[in-house]
Amino acid sequence: MLYRLYTSIVFLMVGVTPALTFSQEKRDSLSTKEIQEVLIKSQRKKQFADHANYTFDKEALEKARHSKDLLTTLPELQLDPISNTVTSIKGGKVLFLINGIEASDNQIKSIAPTNVVRVEYFDIPPARYSQRADTVVNIITKNPEVGYSYGADVTSALTTGFVNGSAYAGYTKGKNDFGLEYSINLRDYDNRIVDKIYDYNLNGSHYNSTERQKDHFGYTNQNIALRYANVVPGNYTFQAKGSVSMLSSFNKGLGQSIFTQDNLAEKHSTIHNSNSAYTAPTLDLYYSKNIGKKDELSLNLIGSHYTTNSSQFDHEWRTSDNVDVFNNDMNLKAKQTGVVGEIAHTHQFEKGKLSSGYRISNTSISNDLVNLLGSSHYDVNYLEQYLYTEYSGKWNKLGYRVGIGVTNIHNKSAETIQDDWAPTPKLVLSYDLKKNQSLRFTSSYTSNSPWASALSSNVTQIVPNIVQRGNPYLKSQHLFKNNFIYSYGGKKLDVNVNAFYNIVDKYFAQIFETDAVTNGYALTYQNAGFNEKGIQISGSYKPFGTQVLVIKAFVQPVGMSLKLYDGRKFNNTFIRSNFALTSQFKNFGIYYNFSLPVYQINGAFLSLDENQNNFLVSYNFKQNLQIYTGAYWLGMPSHYHNKTLEGSIVINERISNIYNNKNMFVLGLSYNFSSGKKLQIQKKLNNSTAPASTF
Repeated sequence: MLYRLYTSIVFLMVGVTPALTFSQEKRDSLSTKEIQEVLIKSQRKKQFADHANYTFDKEALEKARHSKDLLTTLPELQLDPISNTVTSIKGGKVLFLINGIEASDNQIKSIAPTNVVRVEYFDIPPARYSQRADTVVNIITKNPEVGYSYGADVTSALTTGFVNGSAYAGYTKGKNDFGLEYSINLRDYDNRIVDKIYDYNLNGSHYNSTERQKDHFGYTNQNIALRYANVVPGNYTFQAKGSVSMLSSFNKGLGQSIFTQDNLAEKHSTIHNSNSAYTAPTLDLYYSKNIGKKDELSLNLIGSHYTTNSSQFDHEWRTSDNVDVFNNDMNLKAKQTGVVGEIAHTHQFEKGKLSSGYRISNTSISNDLVNLLGSSHYDVNYLEQYLYTEYSGKWNKLGYRVGIGVTNIHNKSAETIQDDWAPTPKLVLSYDLKKNQSLRFTSSYTSNSPWASALSSNVTQIVPNIVQRGNPYLKSQHLFKNNFIYSYGGKKLDVNVNAFYNIVDKYFAQIFETDAVTNGYALTYQNAGFNEKGIQISGSYKPFGTQVLVIKAFVQPVGMSLKLYDGRKFNNTFIRSNFALTSQFKNFGIYYNFSLPVYQINGAFLSLDENQNNFLVSYNFKQNLQIYTGAYWLGMPSHYHNKTLEGSIVINERISNIYNNKNMFVLGLSYNFSSGKKLQIQKKLNNSTAPASTF
């Protein structure tokens, strides 16, 4: 029925089936000479309703080894040294595209700086990405031609298990393009100290569990991808991409605790071990076809099937006589099949653009579970459909984007079926002021499904009298977001000031509540009311107008409010911040970033932001080879702190410090080479199946 409705809308509004685009502006038709003039003579910003276009000057192009280096010069993007990827200084998820196709970090590095025409920076994502990313970055390159590229890089700590590595190769000949890439992230830490406190009253007695635990934990995340594309520019694009993601993680912990019941105290010993692993193959097929000069049809189909094996063993016993307090032995085997399909189109009018699409995703999981309640088998299925259409254009100084859509979330488990329909409207307005200034307003309403572990019926023991479980009855949440933004872009200063107010209905809150099954307490999920409001200031300042010194800042005074289902209310006010300083002088580069951690509401907890205090220095040899060194978490271990809000029936606090990270010294080497220009395909659909299901 949805498909028939979708088809009717398309033919009534357009008359033909067009293809997706990103903005209200018309496609560029610059000649090669004009492109070269833009690249060499000017570095400028052009602001639109939902995004800004950036071009780069000669200085930036000469100092960049690849397009990834260009991205880090944008005012709100930065290099995250921990992952060696480009992130937003504001936080949130960033989706990267190359000419409209979703791109990995390796693909971004394969593009020579001189092949970049411009970068489209969407701080207000288009309708199709609004539920998947907070920021979308689209790299527009020159016309395709024959060429090849290859490269590799590695970053490693010298005294502990910390490795980031990648390698890539690509070759283009005629209308055929081939690509191969590999990446690995390895962590292996043997000195994490975790302090945990649980304090509560139960059946007329007062209980307290205070534990110190030392962990050896880590993970290895690998990805291999092979892609082939057949492209005839202006006619059609076909791409087939096969990838295999491999993840394995482990935790081995030993602890000592003092367990108190009223006035009686006992010394307990603990073991906390867990493992998880999967190998996930994925096939991604894409096809687009131009229909005339103004319309294009795009199709995308993705499928994956794999098994995740997870285990968790927690054992607590009295130290004096080795009498067991509890044994938690959990094993979960989850067979997961995911399918995503999407059709999208646009039609270019003389003064605007109409974009429409329909996406359906389905994840089916078959679980074989053994836990403290016994053995069980249960199946779950998560179905989501999204139908949307939007029109964008400009009238004098007023830019606009108006969209309407509907989202259906249909979650089925052994306990219940949840079926949620929600409208998905969006309004974006912009007005050009004088001297590179603009005002923008955006308002949107979206819905999100809970993740698999939040809906899980699995149960594990945490400490005596307390278990952790999911909630199969958890409902989808609805988000109403509003932003009023002032933007200024100059040679030295580029800044956005955003006044925002967001409301979340049926917010996913993890809380403690009484548990009838175990006659104790359970850490589980419930829907709650949530809102936040504040001012956000972000951007960059170049004191000398060049890359010799760049100061990037993100400051956000914000107030949060949470209302639980039982009427309890919690408020929290804080100032979130993040700062980065970069310098490029000749072949040398310096990077430093730090943050001031603050507590913010996270469910029924207050969670402290991860601390940042990192330094890197690099040197380039002939733009192909770079060596770098630095230190992460200067003067401190990586530190994490969660505590329950006042009024919780269980007072819980968890403090974690990874001492392997303190003053962690790293060395890195990066090499890249490119010849000609890669055949960058114009893919308009970018999807992925659901992540692996674990508890």
